Amino acid sequence: MISIRDAETSDFDAIQAIYAQAVLEGTASFEQSPPSTQDLLERLKTARQKGLPYLVALGPDRLVGYAYALPYRPRVSYQYTIENSVYVCPECQGRGVGSALMSELLARCESGPWHQMIAIIGDSANAGSIALHRRHGFQYVGTLKNVGRKFDRWLDSVIMQRALKPDEAEPNASAPGYDPS
Repeated sequence: MISIRDAETSDFDAIQAIYAQAVLEGTASFEQSPPSTQDLLERLKTARQKGLPYLVALGPDRLVGYAYALPYRPRVSYQYTIENSVYVCPECQGRGVGSALMSELLARCESGPWHQMIAIIGDSANAGSIALHRRHGFQYVGTLKNVGRKFDRWLDSVIMQRALKPDEAEPNASAPGYDPS
């Protein structure tokens, strides 16, 4: 059984271990060396200052995943757009942990003032993350080809997007350059 709750500072050694493995062994993150627990606590601080959720998933005996939202970009015009991150320990992937985290993250963000959630998915071969986002209503926006280099190969970034307010989901058809095709 998985339970989801707000992250606490005491969770961050476990969060750091999950993320370190993703950095060192995977391509979901383009970071080359794992940030310290203290560095990750700064991300928590940023999320909390902005009123954004930072969540953990607890299994029967340990923390098995985490998810959070941060501002998409620092400029004031982007203040209603946020970006998500979801990480699950490898042995728990494909067991609903990411989906439970994403469901709670979306519910919390939908109740806030935010308008859009962006996912910047490392590596276009990251089928699990792409499928997770698609299952939760994210739409494919595009792929930035060969923008990162890790493990001696070029990596893409897949961009997906989801409206957080259903009544505001339609693109601005009057925007210059809008082309729905």
